[in-house]
Amino acid sequence: MAKFLILRFSSIGDIVLTTPVVRCIKQQLPDAQIHYLTKPAFKIILEHNPHITQVHLLDKPLLQKIAELKLLGFDYIIDLHNNLRTRIIKSVIDVPSFSFDKLNTEKAQLIHFKINTLPNTHIVDRYMETISSFGVINDGEGLDYFIPAGINISDEVLFLTSKPYTAIAIGAQHSTKRLPTQKLMEVCKNINTNIILLGGKEDEQTGEEIAKQSGSHVVNLSGKLSLHQSAWVVKQAQKVITHDTGLMHIAAALKKPIISIWGNTVPEFGMTPYYGHYNINQQLFEVNNLSCRPCSKIGFKTCPKAHFNCMNLQETSGIAAAANGL
Repeated sequence: MAKFLILRFSSIGDIVLTTPVVRCIKQQLPDAQIHYLTKPAFKIILEHNPHITQVHLLDKPLLQKIAELKLLGFDYIIDLHNNLRTRIIKSVIDVPSFSFDKLNTEKAQLIHFKINTLPNTHIVDRYMETISSFGVINDGEGLDYFIPAGINISDEVLFLTSKPYTAIAIGAQHSTKRLPTQKLMEVCKNINTNIILLGGKEDEQTGEEIAKQSGSHVVNLSGKLSLHQSAWVVKQAQKVITHDTGLMHIAAALKKPIISIWGNTVPEFGMTPYYGHYNINQQLFEVNNLSCRPCSKIGFKTCPKAHFNCMNLQETSGIAAAANGL
């Protein structure tokens, strides 16, 4: 019985994107044990995954945690993060390891010199390459996100989701991945279904402003739901509008039609909505032919050029029309 340790510390979307690796190992090597090491904040994403034997948390000093893990007798490490800490873990535990290539050089060339040498390969397929030597192949079933049974959904949310609606994820970890508030209002005003706004606590005030200014068909639930509750709302939606963020990948895992909006990051990084072999409608919106884009593989608090054209020039009427047409 092979015992695997998978390493991926963050973030929401990145962890959801690793779920095909977990599922394919377990289903194609049924006797395998799969352990997963991540940060405490992301335990919620993994703890209900039936393919995972045990979730381990980076909740202690690194060397202490490594000593605990070494006692478990892993046979293989699958490193899907590939940073300094994972290299330390691999060197101390000292078992055969297989590491994900982050393509940092190729990303830097695209960011700094606008030369694209990145392979036309989704990050999921690059994650899957780490387990190819075990004879494990991509099953084409896409991403996984497991909403726990018996999740508490309030009567208010049940009522709001009882009629057709569009879910809009208004947040993102970095500001340069988010449409400005006024742009989000323009999108909302031109959509002809009910709208539920989703986001974290940090998006609550913005959501309230958007809902107040956009019309009675818009309801803000940003900051009012847990991640699983937000995922439940996404699951009931007709379609989802989202930035390049974790909720986009959760929506893809739940096989929802997605309209994704791209600012400082670009689809060429290989992290677009991933459905495997499912033919599900998705549309991408980005402002092409900007000499400054992409400016980062992650994002910034403010636009480095101060004009924020990658979002300020987005055609909100086209985004709304796409939502109305899906």
